[in-house]
Amino acid sequence: MKEFIKQVASIQRQLKAPKNQYNSFGKYNYRSCEDIMEGLKPILGELVVTVSDDIKMVGDRIYVVSTATITNGESSLSNTAMARESLTKKGMDDSQITGTASSYARKYALNGLFLIDDTKDADSGVNEQQKPPAKQQNNWYNSFDAERQYMIKAIHDGATPQSIIDNLLSQGFSVSKEVADKILNLR
Repeated sequence: MKEFIKQVASIQRQLKAPKNQYNSFGKYNYRSCEDIMEGLKPILGELVVTVSDDIKMVGDRIYVVSTATITNGESSLSNTAMARESLTKKGMDDSQITGTASSYARKYALNGLFLIDDTKDADSGVNEQQKPPAKQQNNWYNSFDAERQYMIKAIHDGATPQSIIDNLLSQGFSVSKEVADKILNLR
């Protein structure tokens, strides 16, 4: 087991999983489960990584429980993460809703197993200062209802509600307290 732990620790140190995906709505880069797996393949050697899903009902809500496991055939380490399915998502059928929750849970199960920090950082694109357009008087953001599902997806992909608000402000919009509260309460 000691040798196995050393192998896993080495992989944790070597793993490069850049944020190669771009969310054009939230204007930030993020990494997907597939990006993490692609980064793992060249450094796994004889070890094997698997990711599996289970469905769990908690009250009246459905959760996808994903488990990422690394093994050498004798010893293994696992990490589990959960994501709640949205009750509805405009423009998505039930299988797409489950798939979104699965992708999110798998990504965070891998993040935990391989010690990947998914906080916003200098290379994430979120913190880059953009020059705001010329200031417009009373250019109130009023598309929350139409863009709500995109904001939720952005949050599931790693954005924070505050970064969404900051992005709107950087685009020259004014955001009312009511709309800001709606955005801050998105999950």
